[in-house]
Amino acid sequence: MTATPVNESSVTRTDVDLIAPEQPDLPSRLGPGSRYALVSTLGYVASLAIFGVLVAVKGVEPISVYHTIISSTLLNGDAVAQTALRAIPIGLAALAVAVPARAGLINVGGEGQLIMGAVAATGIGVAIGAQVPGALSWAAMCISGALAGALWAAVSGVLRTWLGASEAVTTLLLNFIANDVMLYLIYQAWKDPHGSGQPQSRPLAHAAQLPKIFGSQLNIGVLIALVVVAVTWFLLQRTGWGFQLRVVGGNTEAARRAGLRVNSLLLSSMAVGGALAGLGGALNLAGVETQLRPDITLTFGYVAFLASFLGRHQPVKVIGAALLFSAVALSGNGLQITDGLDGTIVEILLALIVAVPLVVANYRRRAA
Repeated sequence: MTATPVNESSVTRTDVDLIAPEQPDLPSRLGPGSRYALVSTLGYVASLAIFGVLVAVKGVEPISVYHTIISSTLLNGDAVAQTALRAIPIGLAALAVAVPARAGLINVGGEGQLIMGAVAATGIGVAIGAQVPGALSWAAMCISGALAGALWAAVSGVLRTWLGASEAVTTLLLNFIANDVMLYLIYQAWKDPHGSGQPQSRPLAHAAQLPKIFGSQLNIGVLIALVVVAVTWFLLQRTGWGFQLRVVGGNTEAARRAGLRVNSLLLSSMAVGGALAGLGGALNLAGVETQLRPDITLTFGYVAFLASFLGRHQPVKVIGAALLFSAVALSGNGLQITDGLDGTIVEILLALIVAVPLVVANYRRRAA
């Protein structure tokens, strides 16, 4: 029996699929959540790889740099404590971004709100710190710092609701005004007469400083911050106010037609956010710095904006991002000492980390 020749033109696409069906690529076989997780993971790996190439160009072994980053933040008890303390103002200022973001507002004023919180805490702490019991001093400084931050943020809220001014612009401008207020005080009215001539306020009395936890470097500001984070999560996720903020952020006009007091919700979200940042400034002042001085916030407010963006404005994720940013920023000291790099190089790593959500968001839009 002779074999019947096969005419290639008679073989259809369906016949080929039946013989050897096409196998979908890996992303197609994954669910949407798994695909986004895969893209995010690849993005962060690419960020680390790009940073490794950069330090290699500078003549430093990338593996050594990554080892320094880990050992100077996670494998050192003192560094872990410093990371947590630095994360307090960053995390609370990040929440100051996240709360208004639920209502569709952009708060770029975390830096100024931190500063005003520290200014108010300094004024109260220096005035009454040595005359009243420590607990009352701590409470007074925290409350005054939160109120100062809330009022400072409310200025932008009022300008937005009454005049239609962009809160992104006004909060940013208020950062510079807050810094000028602080500089005036520490150069003039509040300058320490017994200091070394440097622009700084009088230090807080020992009784007004936040006490350490079991003799460690951590102070009770960590506990206060954790409670505040839990309360913020509850307000946003489990209360009518939080639900109304989400409605306003989703569609302002629809929320107004539904009878919601949109302007009050916008203003309250800004004030609550400012109060969180102001509290962060007060805790940083009373627990770490103990006196007002230039650069007391170390651009924490701007880093906090990125942390909130990375955490997608969700309180728990935002705090995780704040801890990450705090650790990376702190590792700059180790890179400078151990590997001879400029400590500010970690800002490039932070920028690469923040770029990943942009890649994922673009992927989501293209996949939709």
